Amino acid sequence: MRALRTLFAYLKPYWLPAVAAPLLMALEVAMDLAQPRMLQTIVDEGIANGDLALVMRTGAIMVGVALVGMVGGVGCTVFATIASMNMGAAIRGDVFRRVQTLSFANLDELETGSLITRLTNDVDQVQEASMMFLRILVRAPLLVAGSLLMAILTCPNLTWLLVAISPVLILMLVIVTGKAQPLFTALQGFLDRVNTLMQENLAGVRVVKAFVRSDFEKQRFSVANDDLTDSTVRASSLVAIVRPGMMLTINVGIAATIWFGGLQVQQGQMQVGQLMAFINYLMHMLMSLMMVGMMLMRVTRAEASSQRVLEVLHSEPRVQAPPGPTVMPECEGRVEFSHVGFSYDGEKAQPVLDGVSFVAEPGQTVAIVGSTGSGKSSLVHLVPRLYDVTSGSVRIDGTDVRQIEEAALRRHVSVVLQEAVLFSGTIADNIRYGRPDATDEQVREAAAMAQAHEFIEKLPAGYDTVLGQRGVNLSGGQKQRLSIARALVARPAVLVLDDCTSAVDMTTEARIIAALRNWSHRCTRLVIAQRIGTVMSADKALVLDGGRIAAEGTHEELLAKSPTYQSIVRSQLDGEEVAHV
Repeated sequence: MRALRTLFAYLKPYWLPAVAAPLLMALEVAMDLAQPRMLQTIVDEGIANGDLALVMRTGAIMVGVALVGMVGGVGCTVFATIASMNMGAAIRGDVFRRVQTLSFANLDELETGSLITRLTNDVDQVQEASMMFLRILVRAPLLVAGSLLMAILTCPNLTWLLVAISPVLILMLVIVTGKAQPLFTALQGFLDRVNTLMQENLAGVRVVKAFVRSDFEKQRFSVANDDLTDSTVRASSLVAIVRPGMMLTINVGIAATIWFGGLQVQQGQMQVGQLMAFINYLMHMLMSLMMVGMMLMRVTRAEASSQRVLEVLHSEPRVQAPPGPTVMPECEGRVEFSHVGFSYDGEKAQPVLDGVSFVAEPGQTVAIVGSTGSGKSSLVHLVPRLYDVTSGSVRIDGTDVRQIEEAALRRHVSVVLQEAVLFSGTIADNIRYGRPDATDEQVREAAAMAQAHEFIEKLPAGYDTVLGQRGVNLSGGQKQRLSIARALVARPAVLVLDDCTSAVDMTTEARIIAALRNWSHRCTRLVIAQRIGTVMSADKALVLDGGRIAAEGTHEELLAKSPTYQSIVRSQLDGEEVAHV
């Protein structure tokens, strides 16, 4: 239970309710243990001697003791809830903050569906385990020890029954707990798979419907759902076996106690009240042992969840901050790649980029073209340090990006990714996302440059229009234009456009490029281009082929000397248009 103990450290800030809960539970246990001895007094002294006053007096004390025990139980539940809920909130907060620090490489390993499960279900398991620990796992051991002591004091002659029954229950607990751990670990993995498929389908529901793949997705989900069901049944079956076995052992113990105790009552070696008290203590002890067994099942599952939560908390970002970062208050925007090599899986894996070298001077527009899989997106992702180079270096204004403070780097470099990601909130809020202090005028200027102002003004609420989840109430082209506006409002020194106009028509794209070219704010632009018109308007272009720069130059130079570029041009234009170009 090492992982679970590690997470229990989150209880420290809430030590007061965490300490109060078991103390109040100890009070309730003490009251519970006092009841059988009072019952013995009523039967053996009050009823046996016809002393009604003693019966009434002892009965009243029992009611008072029960009320005190109730206060202890309720107080324990309240304080345990306060401590465990706050602990769960603290863990969720730390997991979320850790995810925010992870690099793209870390997030590639930890799938989104898995992260959601760890942030919700796994943390819930730990939270419930902490509540049980403060309540039941405190109550049960105290009851076992207290009942055993009181049973021995009440009736030493029947103590051998406790010695005979307890090892059977303990052995069952040890065996079942050992088998439960791998079952619950597998169960959480299957839950990850279900969450991942659900998230994929909700995000891509339009694609599923467009390609009429609902039946296929239903089948995929059915397989994952059946695996989760089977795993849950196996784990639950183990728990289901434990309870009847323990109940059988407990009932056998009670029957044996009544049998042997009854014989001693007949022989005058024991009184009826004494036997009743002993049976109460025996039931308290055995039921507490069974309770421990059931709770160990939950704790075992919580241990599996704890390991998964700690895996996220202990994940070290692949992109590490330098020990003495450069703040870089000003930036001209000169971008230099020097013999850059990059692979997503480290130096031993197949390189995506190999020996890439070029310079983008401040204010230049550099178009990057190439076939699918040539490494275009990988190249531009290295500029804002979304990934780290495997070899070589990427420099901005002569400083290696690995030496620049992350916040400063991202402040000077704005990226518009291939997938337009918007957040719930207003259109203005989404455009301001990278610069919260932007004025309304600056928001409108950025939207106008991104050719978004016109369609925004036509919306009923204009810039105050509330977007649905991921901008579902906008078209693909509209979302891309808002993403561009979000990058422009930050007024970066380096602007990276990663094929972010794929859903925009050629006329609108040409207007965006023209607006960027005429922008009064000077910035270096790295543009992944799919259309020849974008390349023609650039200061120079890089032709990537197999992770290497096959050619570099202006449109005219590339058209004259690069077969790869000529092939790209021919794929978009017919013979007459090529000749004209």
